[in-house]
Amino acid sequence: MDAVAGVVLAAGAGTRFGGPKALVRLDGERLVDRAVATLRAGGCPEVVTVQGAAELPDVDATVLHNPDWATGMGSSLRVALAHLSAGDATAAIVLLVDTPWVGSGAVARLVRAAARTGCAAAQATYGGVPGHPVLLARGSWDDVAAAAMGDTGARAWLRAHRDLVLDVPCDGTGQPHDVDRPADLDAGPGA
Repeated sequence: MDAVAGVVLAAGAGTRFGGPKALVRLDGERLVDRAVATLRAGGCPEVVTVQGAAELPDVDATVLHNPDWATGMGSSLRVALAHLSAGDATAAIVLLVDTPWVGSGAVARLVRAAARTGCAAAQATYGGVPGHPVLLARGSWDDVAAAAMGDTGARAWLRAHRDLVLDVPCDGTGQPHDVDRPADLDAGPGA
C-alpha cells in the first residue's frame, strides 16, 4: 500500500449531542483536528474530511462538502471515495469524527496489514469485536459506495463480504468508543 489516504467522516449534525461533534473540543482540541492528526500519525499522508452540517475552517486536510449530509454517513463516504478515485491513493482508512480515543497505532496496524496481505478491506478489532478504523482497498470503492446508504457507511459491504475483510487486532492502541452525548466526553474512553 504505497499511498493510503485517510478519510474523516465529520458531516453530521450531532442531534443527540446537541450540535456538530466535529467542532466539539476534547482536551482543548476539536474532534475533527484530533481525527486528522490520528490518521496522519498512523501513516496517511493525504487526509480528506467531509463536512456537512457545519463548516470546518482551518482543518489540516482537504475539506469536502457533502450537500446531502442530512441523508446520513453513507453519502459522506461516497463523496470521499469519489474524490479519492481521481487521485493515486491505493486504499482509504475511514475514521469517524466521534471516535476520539482511537489511536494512531490502530491506523498504522491497518496500513501494515494491508501492505502484507493485499486484502480488499481491513477492520480494527478490540477484544475480537470489529470497530474503527476501517481500511478499504481501491478495488472495493465502487462496491462500497454503492452499498453506502443512509446511516450505513461501509458496514453493509463489510458484513456482506466478510471473506474479503481482514480483522486486525488493535487492542492496546486506544479505545473505539464513540461520543454520542456530552457526558460521554466526561466519562472518557471507557464509557
